[in-house]
Amino acid sequence: QVQLVESGGGSVQAGGSLRLSCAASGGTGSTTVMGWFRQPPGKEREGVATIHTGGISTFYADSVKGRFTISRDNANNTVYLQMTSLKPEDTAMYYCAAARLWLLSLEPSKYGYWGQGTQVTVSS
Repeated sequence: QVQLVESGGGSVQAGGSLRLSCAASGGTGSTTVMGWFRQPPGKEREGVATIHTGGISTFYADSVKGRFTISRDNANNTVYLQMTSLKPEDTAMYYCAAARLWLLSLEPSKYGYWGQGTQVTVSS
C-alpha cells in the first residue's frame, strides 16, 4: 500500500512562490506516475502536473504551464511542485497522487493512491 504525505502549503500574496513536497512510502515500486491535483472550493478536483518514474517526462495543465514545475527525487521517494507567479485562482487544496500508468494523465480517476492534501491560499 502506497502512502503519500504532502507538505509545503501556506498563504502567499499574488506573484509569490511556494514549493510543495510529497513523500511516498510503502510499495512505491508498483507505481510509475505521480501527479499533483487541486480542488478549489466548491469545484471538482483537477489535474495540475504529472511526472513519470524516470523523472524526464512531464505534463502540465494549460493553466499552470510556465509557472509550475514538477520534479522528483527517486532516491528519497519525493515529488515536488514548484509554484511561481501564483494567482488567486490557484487557491485550492493540493493533492499528491500515484498510479501505475503507461501514459501520463491528468485525469484524477486514473490515480489509485492519494495523500490528504495541503492547502494553498493566494491573496490578491
